[in-house]
Amino acid sequence: MWQCEIRHEGLHKYRVVKGETREIMQLRAEMQLKSWNEQWMRTQAARKRQEAQQKHAYDKDTKKALAAQRTAEAQKALEVLEHLLSDSLENDHTIDFQSLIDDPEFTATRLKEPEVEPIPQEPLKTDREFREEMGFFVRIIPPLRRKEVHRIADEFDRAHKVWESQMSERWKRTESARNRFEQKLAEWTKKANERRASIETWRESYLARRTEAIVDYCRFVLAKSTYPDSFPSDASIDYVPESRTIVVDYSLPDVSAIPGLKEVKYVAARDSIQEVRVSEAWLNRTYDLVLYQIALRSIYELLQADAAGAIDSIVFNGWVNSVDKASGKEVNGCILSVHTNKLEFMENNLAKVDPKACFKKLKGVAAAKLIALQPVRPILQLNRDDKRFIQPYDVVDGLAEASNLAAMDWEDFEHLIRELFEKEFSTDGSEVKITQASRDGGVDAIVFDPDPIHGGKIVIQAKRYTNTVSVSAVRDLFGTVHNEGANKGILVTTADYGPDAYEFAKGKPLTLISGSELLYLLAKHGHKARIDLKEARLLAT
Repeated sequence: MWQCEIRHEGLHKYRVVKGETREIMQLRAEMQLKSWNEQWMRTQAARKRQEAQQKHAYDKDTKKALAAQRTAEAQKALEVLEHLLSDSLENDHTIDFQSLIDDPEFTATRLKEPEVEPIPQEPLKTDREFREEMGFFVRIIPPLRRKEVHRIADEFDRAHKVWESQMSERWKRTESARNRFEQKLAEWTKKANERRASIETWRESYLARRTEAIVDYCRFVLAKSTYPDSFPSDASIDYVPESRTIVVDYSLPDVSAIPGLKEVKYVAARDSIQEVRVSEAWLNRTYDLVLYQIALRSIYELLQADAAGAIDSIVFNGWVNSVDKASGKEVNGCILSVHTNKLEFMENNLAKVDPKACFKKLKGVAAAKLIALQPVRPILQLNRDDKRFIQPYDVVDGLAEASNLAAMDWEDFEHLIRELFEKEFSTDGSEVKITQASRDGGVDAIVFDPDPIHGGKIVIQAKRYTNTVSVSAVRDLFGTVHNEGANKGILVTTADYGPDAYEFAKGKPLTLISGSELLYLLAKHGHKARIDLKEARLLAT
């Protein structure tokens, strides 16, 4: 995974851009910078236009016209908010890979060949100044005639040498310009070929449904979506190939990003321009409408653009950056979350739905009023960038019926548990990740289950014990569940649990799996082993 930092000083915007390859990362960065530059130009043009209008607004008629124009612009900005969803339905959101290659912003047409320098006029003996036009006496007196002939010949030679020098300098400049151009063209051709090859590789990887290519594709789809300039445009995307689920963590606008200007009036009595703001009730209703539209629109765009048929379902989590009024600190909270499958979602007539009602019909989770920014638990949130995750290796296929699980290498035991739960959760399309050998934070494996009802994040601890597991280990697991923001915790051991451990786990999102239950799970998935605690204790001494 490649990444780079980009920023726009004028807009005070900053972003870390990622891509599976350097070229894809650069392509995303180019597109984002292009979008920012266009936004900056619009902002600057609007500012200059307003300054010019205010500067020249001397008479009443001009001020009335200015007020009418600003009112029309304000009404248009408010109208856009009502059609965020429906406007998107008219477009094809599929990424055209060929258009990325042929984008005129990045083609050779931007390279201009050096201009051809005009050729200086070559002196000729037939030119008037070099013709022998002698007077009478010069013609009849041989010495004078010879002197005049030599003078003209010398002038011609000097003029021709100046011309030859000019031609030589011109040739040097032309060759230098041509060499610079050819060098730039060679560099551009190399980059263009790399870009073309990278995009072709990306296209092939996407159609082959490779995870990173699908993630990059979905990022492009959402990045292409046009919103008001005041709206954020950040989205973190992940993909669960087992269940063909896209997980989107999307940055929603806070209420300050909603245009608040309703009308501009010219008040003749005061000879001034007065701004009329929208009502608080309207702002609250519209804020809800905007956020529900963004959620539905993002889901629609991703599903409609799914040319590879890689997406069966989507989890959309909407996050808002805001200031906590109690502490004055910036907070980032998930205020809406929804999970939907492709068939269910695309059956809706989005051109006619009420966005909030549709969101609720999809069993979306959100506060009654989004303006309150009341956080909700995301239905599913993945974090594959967790540095604790390591590359797994297979253990279970090497098990023999005589293998004593209680005497296994503890690291092999953790990988065995990862494999076992991978098989156990495979029907749900879940993904199991194992953490590094340090067992940082008391977590040995993490399950990402996309099921909207009983799924979410599940932490697993593997205890290759030869003695009864105490209640303290179960308490530690419960604390880890909270620290990880998980929905559930599972503790697996080769031994058993005491009564106090089972008592503590009652009514809590904890599952305790003893040695005998572990052997049952292995048998369920076609593997046999044994647990002999006494033998393991002897081997350990």
